[in-house]
Amino acid sequence: MGLRLLHLNLHGLIRSHDLELGRDSDTGGQTLYVLELVKGLAERPEVEKVELVTRLIVDRRVSSDYAMPVEKISSCAEIIRFPFGPKRYIRKELLWPYLDDLADQIVQKLKKENRFPDWIHAHYADAGYVGSLVSRRLGLPLVFTGHSLGREKLRRLLGAGIDHDQIEQNYSISKRIDAEEMVLAHSNLLITSTKQESIEQYARYGRFSSKNVEIIPPGVDLNRFHSLNSNLAEEEKELNKLFKPFLRDLSLSPLLAISRAVRRKNIPALIETYGRSSILQQRHNLILILGCREDSRQLDKQQREVFQQVFELVDKYNLYGKVAYPKQHKREQIPSIYRWAANRKGLFVNPALTEPFGLTLLEAAACGLPMVTTDDGGPRDILSRCENGLLVDVTDLEALRDGLETAGSNPSLWKTWSNNGVEGVSRHFSWDAHVCNYIALMQKRVKFLAPRSWTFGNKKKTSIPIGQKLLCFDLDNYLEHSKSLSILRKKLKENSLKSDIQLGILTGRSIEAARYRYKDIHLPKPAVWICQAGTEIYYADENKSDIFWQDSITVGWNRERVEKVLFDLQDYLELQTIEHQGPFKVSYLLKEPSDAILPLVRKRLRQSGLQAAPHLKCHWYLDVVPLRASRAEAIRFLTLRWNLSLEKVFVVASQQGDAELIRGLTASIIPFDHDSTLDGLRSQQRVFFSDAKDGVLDGLKHFQFFKSH
Repeated sequence: MGLRLLHLNLHGLIRSHDLELGRDSDTGGQTLYVLELVKGLAERPEVEKVELVTRLIVDRRVSSDYAMPVEKISSCAEIIRFPFGPKRYIRKELLWPYLDDLADQIVQKLKKENRFPDWIHAHYADAGYVGSLVSRRLGLPLVFTGHSLGREKLRRLLGAGIDHDQIEQNYSISKRIDAEEMVLAHSNLLITSTKQESIEQYARYGRFSSKNVEIIPPGVDLNRFHSLNSNLAEEEKELNKLFKPFLRDLSLSPLLAISRAVRRKNIPALIETYGRSSILQQRHNLILILGCREDSRQLDKQQREVFQQVFELVDKYNLYGKVAYPKQHKREQIPSIYRWAANRKGLFVNPALTEPFGLTLLEAAACGLPMVTTDDGGPRDILSRCENGLLVDVTDLEALRDGLETAGSNPSLWKTWSNNGVEGVSRHFSWDAHVCNYIALMQKRVKFLAPRSWTFGNKKKTSIPIGQKLLCFDLDNYLEHSKSLSILRKKLKENSLKSDIQLGILTGRSIEAARYRYKDIHLPKPAVWICQAGTEIYYADENKSDIFWQDSITVGWNRERVEKVLFDLQDYLELQTIEHQGPFKVSYLLKEPSDAILPLVRKRLRQSGLQAAPHLKCHWYLDVVPLRASRAEAIRFLTLRWNLSLEKVFVVASQQGDAELIRGLTASIIPFDHDSTLDGLRSQQRVFFSDAKDGVLDGLKHFQFFKSH
């Protein structure tokens, strides 16, 4: 049997044809790389099927292509689009609250199929988060490519003088870094484009392991990007028409930049450098291909700001007739633009502040266009192999100017660079080489890692046949304080004969303490107990916890080290008494209630390389449990074991600390007197906020819980 592969690329606009590259800050080189990789894999005889998962978008502002649930790429490749979050197109920073929905949908899709993918490959932090959840639940190997990293972005933005709170507001940077730490803990393999990414960027993460890294530079489609063209006259005519409205003298050697209009690409610095140099203006035109736009007022805030800087700098240095920035171009024109620039002995300029790889550099080189580029990341690796230009410090405008003036002053050197680039890309950076390396490494590293050994629908570990619905209560909060237990008791008794409803109990207590407390409530016997903050699962009257769950959560768990790492936080935390501890749970009491303790504890655990996560409940109680354990994950484990749809699971949240339970496809009921921290979850699809003083029955009515189907 051939390989089955699942790629996750969640943001931006992606389809099998006419990629809208540069339309916004989310639709750039990453979407092109992922699509080309999927297409390349689909052509290989070793691959039976490759699927690309992304977001389904219904929005009049974008093409209806993005609303197609399934789009065929080839006979064995397709794009699968899932709806999650708002229907409209939104930037990636706004997707975080909805990613759990997608993870649930992917798991439900995969469990219906007769064969799992051989591995999941997640691209960027958001897909990494989703991939981690799917990998964790199904035991599938996970491959991660970050493309760009949150810690590096944060470092650069702080270095540029931007306030941390503003960075958080604009980029949700803490969520992104948390997700990157999580995916590094779950990944079997990390693919980077350059050695620098691994040494200087990923190494700043607590859960990074250099043993998991493989370097595979991206490839270039040499059928499109090449220096030879029999149709040169036609290309010249078409591109002259594109640039003529901007330029007085089309014969001048062009400085060409192609990128999205985002701050990281540092285009204003290039214009500033060009504007300050009479030599550059005398020798060169400046050509800026910054994506397509109809009306700059309709662009997102960051793009508007970049274009405003472009317009202002052109005006400041009176560069009219010397700088071209066309509003529209076609994707198929890009190779022609490189060749057009090369035919005029031009240079390709990449002034980006950070450049994880730089696919445009390879495209330009393949077309015979030398480069002057940022001395960061991928360009270093490219130049070391192709020897086709100069590296410069783009944060120093004098250095950038000197580099451009030097590169454009020697026709003989230009010719050498041009030939070197064409030969170097062909030898080192073709798509064929990339895809072959990719498959060989995967087969070596992850193909033979087995998925979960247990099968779905296994009921051996439960003495009570599971019904069609599971109702989960929090014993420690809701059932301790509920005033309508008698009504609920009556309702459950009335429906007990239908045998389609079972109860699940959630608690931070041990199984013995939970059963002792539950006797006073007089509700029907639970089918399952999720104890010790989600780290233990017991069925009905059994006294031994589920060994499958225990095995799946204990990866990297070390209780003694957790206590040791957090020992010096005793000014903020104190260990609870022995009866509140568990083999997979370290429980603390806060000396003063504060949500600020979570980031501090999380940081300590990561820096120590521990596979552990903190959970704060009711502002006072902090539990540290294995990274793969939580009450929400325990519920999902149960639905897989029992072959129960998540839509049939109903969770009655307690007043505080239950955010993890409320995300995803389960139905959640939040009481009237809930903590304000839960209000941010009102956008979740299957959450009912009760207006009644004890709104559990109200919520069950809303979800038609007692109605037979």
